[in-house]
Amino acid sequence: MTTPSALTPPTAVPFARRLAARLVLVPALVLSFLPPRRVRAVLGFVRRGAVPASAEGAAGARDAVCAVSLRCAGPRGCLPRSIGAALLCRLGGTWPTWCTGVRVVPPFTAHAWIEVDGHPVGEGVPDAYFTRLIAIPPEPRQAR
Repeated sequence: MTTPSALTPPTAVPFARRLAARLVLVPALVLSFLPPRRVRAVLGFVRRGAVPASAEGAAGARDAVCAVSLRCAGPRGCLPRSIGAALLCRLGGTWPTWCTGVRVVPPFTAHAWIEVDGHPVGEGVPDAYFTRLIAIPPEPRQAR
């Protein structure tokens, strides 16, 4: 038996932001089919030179990705949604912490999300609800 659910994509996303979200959606979907080590390598490379994202910026990127893709807005679209939001943040010169992990409470489920300052962005769950298995934080600044 399936559980009915209604998706409510964000509506207040500007056209330019939606267009940028569509641009990162294709690479996000391609990356979501790669093995975890490849995803980690690609995102680790892409994050170079970016400053840490703000909570508002990361939430806006997540909303934009959900606004242009029903797959990403759905309950099983966490991997392309999180990758797309991270890539969209990167287009603006910032980077959130991209994470994959598992839910702490039963039943076991894998999940991917972005977070800022240790708080999941747009997930609607407490901070300790997921345990990280892979995390790609913003690259620390090098002293010159």
